[in-house]
Formats: sequence, C-alpha cells, structure tokens
Amino acid sequence: MISIQSSLTDLERRHQLRADVFDCYLLAIKNIAHYAVELDEEITSPHRKYLKDLAAEVAGDKPDALLASRATLRGLLRDYRDRAAQYLGRLRDELAGTARALEEILDTLSQSDGDHEITLRGALAKLREAAALPSGAAIAPLVHAAANGIEQSVEQLRKQHQLTISQFMVEIRMLHKRIDSLEAAAATDECTRFDNREETIERIRSTPAGTYTLFLIGARGLRRAEVQFGKEVGEELAGAFAKRLRNSLPPNSTFGRWGAEEFVVMLSMKKAEAIASGKWVTEHLSGSYACLKDGKTVRPALQLTVGVVDTVANEKPERILERIGVFLVSQP
Repeated sequence: MISIQSSLTDLERRHQLRADVFDCYLLAIKNIAHYAVELDEEITSPHRKYLKDLAAEVAGDKPDALLASRATLRGLLRDYRDRAAQYLGRLRDELAGTARALEEILDTLSQSDGDHEITLRGALAKLREAAALPSGAAIAPLVHAAANGIEQSVEQLRKQHQLTISQFMVEIRMLHKRIDSLEAAAATDECTRFDNREETIERIRSTPAGTYTLFLIGARGLRRAEVQFGKEVGEELAGAFAKRLRNSLPPNSTFGRWGAEEFVVMLSMKKAEAIASGKWVTEHLSGSYACLKDGKTVRPALQLTVGVVDTVANEKPERILERIGVFLVSQP
C-alpha cells in the first residue's frame, strides 16, 4: 500500500508539473503576441493574430496541435524576425539618405555663388565709396540704405538659388539610387536573391572556361507548392531552398536561377569534388520544408536532381550554354 500510495503521489506530481509546463508554454505564446515590437501595421497585426490563433489551437488540448505548434511557432518567429530586419533596413537607408541630403544642402549653402556675386559685391563697394565722399554727404544715407538693401537681396537670392540647386542635386541622386536599385533587382531573382537567367548567361560568357565547374539543379516541387498552397508559400519555399543551398556550398560560388525550377551554380572546384558535393546536396536538401500559410505550418516537398558540368580551357560559351540547356530540359 505504501508503494502504491507513493506511486500515485509521484504520478500526481508529474501530472501537475506537465499541466504547469503546458500553462507556461501557452502563456509564453500569448506574451510573444502581446509584446511584439510595433512595426508597420501590415506586419505586426497579422503576426499577433497568427500567434493568438496558435494559442487557441494549443489550448484545445489536442496532442497533434501541440506537436505541430513547435514548427509553427518557430516559423512565425523566424518570419517576423526577417520582416523586422527588412523594415529596420529600410529605415536606416532612409535616415542615412536624409542625413546626406541635409549635409549637402548645408555645404552648398555655405559655398560662394560664383563670379556674378563677386561683381555685384564690387559694385556695392563702389557705392559705399561714393557715399563716403564729402560731396555726396547729402545723399549718403540713401546710398547706404540702397547698398544695404541690394546686399540683403543678393544674399537672399544666393541662398534661394543654392537651396534650389541642392534640392535638384538630392532629387537627382535619389533618382540615380532608385535606378541603381531597380537595375540590381532586375538582375536578381526576387525570391532567392540569385542572379537571373540573363545575368547568369552573361557571367558564363565573361568567365574563362576551365576555371569553374557548373552545378545544374532541378528542384521539382516549386511549381506544385505554388499551385497547392499559393504564391507566397511557393516564394517562401524557393527562398528557404536557396538559403540552404547557399550555406551548403563555398562562399565564393555564384548562384543563378535559370527557370522556375532550374538553378545553375558556378563552383571553383574540381569535378570529382563537385560530384561529391552534388550527392550531398541531393540527399540533404531534398524533402519537406516548413512554410507558413495564413499562420499555419504547411510542408511542401522538393525533389532535387543535380548534374555536374566540367568546363575545359578554350571551350566556347555557346557550347557550355548548350550543355546546360540539354541537361535541364531533360529533367522530368
């Protein structure tokens, strides 16, 4: 009886501990939602809603929901961290741009306005000299007043002129920056941050053959994920795959997105080493990926096929591009 009583007491204690842990976990999710840092309304409000929905599911005391909540909570926190980083990055860029613009305006206003201002000031000096002559004593106050008025007007015109020029310079610079960012964005794939097909082709044409080996990757499942779960999930899946691929290969590798499910990587390694890396990538990057859809975890899958193309010295770029096309088109 003593042993049974002791076992029951231990079981009750464990049950109470489990209940306390569950309550703490549930409260932690609610607190994360409540104390989320306020960013843009379009970012923070959905994040809080998804966390509250997750807390409600966990509170239902369903084992499946509790187990699934681990990946969902991790995905929500990761997504909010990434969005917060992008938001803060934009704020930093805007602040830096504003500071530079203000500095340039102040610098421009402090500079002289050119030869015409020197000429006008010389004329003012002569007026003052004339006013200082004894014969001009009667008109001296008028000449002085006129000279001072002209000088003040010239100064105002100079400031307005320089301010206008500064504003034009700032606007021109912002336009140039915008054009540069658009050109950079046009050269990369938005989801993966890889070079697009045109940029990849240009890089192959400009890089001497024999100095690199090509990874040709077919990632089947990207289109299916977009059809099944929507465009946002398809983009998240592509981004997650791209991040894993980038972390799996040497940092000096060059990555390009050839098509919707085709990728080309330029590697500075020998063919044998590239084949071994291709096998590792196929084994470890294939499979399901945890993505978010309306605050819920979904798990679209990718099936990778990796081929290796070894370039040789003096090989024509057209031949290399032809070999790339043959391999990628032949993928199921």
